[in-house]
Amino acid sequence: METLTAAKRDMGKKAKALRKQGFITGIVYGKEMSENIPIQISAVDAGRFMKNHSKGSQATLELEGKCVNVLLKDTDYDPTNHQYLSLDFQALVEGEKVHSTAPIILLNEEKVVGFLTHNLSELAYKAVPSALIEKIEIDVSALPVGTNFLVKDLEIAKNPAIDIITPGDALILHIAEHQKHSSADETEAAAETEQADA
Repeated sequence: METLTAAKRDMGKKAKALRKQGFITGIVYGKEMSENIPIQISAVDAGRFMKNHSKGSQATLELEGKCVNVLLKDTDYDPTNHQYLSLDFQALVEGEKVHSTAPIILLNEEKVVGFLTHNLSELAYKAVPSALIEKIEIDVSALPVGTNFLVKDLEIAKNPAIDIITPGDALILHIAEHQKHSSADETEAAAETEQADA
């Protein structure tokens, strides 16, 4: 689990001023915390962390001399300047289930025989810290034409330690047969185009 160093933020300083100094803002909250803690993190460290992580990732946060096991709950990204503006974390409690999400990543798409449609890119679920997942990978190379891959078909859907929130009948992906155009269809299409141009 990767470690991020954070400092308690001085709320007298505006976020824009902190960004100019090379920091991004954030917050840490949790069920067993007496109050939410506003934080600041080095923008360089945050950018490096986010290259390999996303919402739903776990991390160890070094804050005020303590190490806190946290879950990345929310991010604010500025696509214009290609930088993160804030990262929000939830402090985890061992044995307590938390809501999270995991991205669904398809592997070997170029090997699919047929037309692949990716319908669901993220899964919502609830689990204890030890059962949290970073991502879900599906190797689609061996899936036949006509496949309808549903949430309930995932291996983690059978894991009793994980409560899937996304409906089990939600479609993750579908593989359809490539449409074949006969020469007659192409001739007819060409004739319609000529008539439209006339």
